[in-house]
Amino acid sequence: MMKIKCSQKELSNAVTNVQRAVSSKTSLPALEGILIKASDNKITLCGYDLEIGIKTEIEATVDEAGEIVVSAKLLGDIVRRLPDSFVIIETDQRLITYISSGNADYQIVGISANEYPELPKFEEMEKLTIKSGILKNMIKQTLFAVSDDFSKPIYTGSLFDIEDNVFKIISVDGYRMAIRQEIIDCSKNSKFVVPGKTLSEILKLSSDEDNDIDIIIGQRHAIFNVDNYSIISRLIEGSFIDYKTTIPSDSKTEVTIKCRDFIGAVERMSLLTSDKIQSPIKFTVEENHVNLFCSTAIGKANDTLSAPITGEQVEIGFNNRYLLDALKNTDTDEIKLQLSGSLTPMKIVPVSGDEFLFLVVPMRLNNEN
Repeated sequence: MMKIKCSQKELSNAVTNVQRAVSSKTSLPALEGILIKASDNKITLCGYDLEIGIKTEIEATVDEAGEIVVSAKLLGDIVRRLPDSFVIIETDQRLITYISSGNADYQIVGISANEYPELPKFEEMEKLTIKSGILKNMIKQTLFAVSDDFSKPIYTGSLFDIEDNVFKIISVDGYRMAIRQEIIDCSKNSKFVVPGKTLSEILKLSSDEDNDIDIIIGQRHAIFNVDNYSIISRLIEGSFIDYKTTIPSDSKTEVTIKCRDFIGAVERMSLLTSDKIQSPIKFTVEENHVNLFCSTAIGKANDTLSAPITGEQVEIGFNNRYLLDALKNTDTDEIKLQLSGSLTPMKIVPVSGDEFLFLVVPMRLNNEN
């Protein structure tokens, strides 16, 4: 038995966010629902798919404390369309859930909260606090390089590497690598791999503000406390690549280039490529010019950009999508391209500082014009 009254807007927002952790395909019906617990003038809502859980609290008038599991999709669809500013939710002994607002009311079948699996409990090994805006930016600039190949699960997440007060997030998928770092105040060194899905949820729930996000790290799980939400996630187990050894130590050619101009030129070349028509975009770096060329079954295209260049002339080819993903996540006006020949990955770094480093693996070129 349960009876509560709460704001329609707050409930709708909470259900929408919590719903994203709800399992869509499961043999356990309770996991397709949201667990609602009412006590002490608040309600707690929880979604969980055994990999990631999202939990939040909202204020409510609780006339009768209790708990129930309700279909996430149905609850979300109902609450979003309710007409009034307040919602009343009641349950009875048969687990029938009554939802009313204004003149609209529903009766839907609930599931006993006893059938809902408990969220993991774990011992805290380390705690890290970082500003919401900074973590959001770090995830955004590295998420694009997370692998979607589940035959190598370790790379379907990002490595969080904390060493000597430097916090790095590293993503690798075999074609490119993204590293983003910040100086933080953290006494212990720590390494763990967070699934890409969890990172996407943190990104959606994080604000650009200066609010603190607490990361509580355990042996196999971590909790991210983002504003009024707790995201609990399993960590991916396995051995992550020694990323430091894959970064070319020197460069024979260096180009300083305006990021927006470079993106525009690559996008112009990309008009001749598609998923069906894959062909590298060729760059020739020489005498303060970057020449771009693309040739496919449907045609040819050329473009030239002026840019200060130091070092050797080089000819190199790239997959347009992998290169554009990296360029669009630099988040800066000017970048440096560092090259060490036509078969070594290209480094994309800031003109000053070491906030980010992106590697893009080149494609072999056929010698055609």
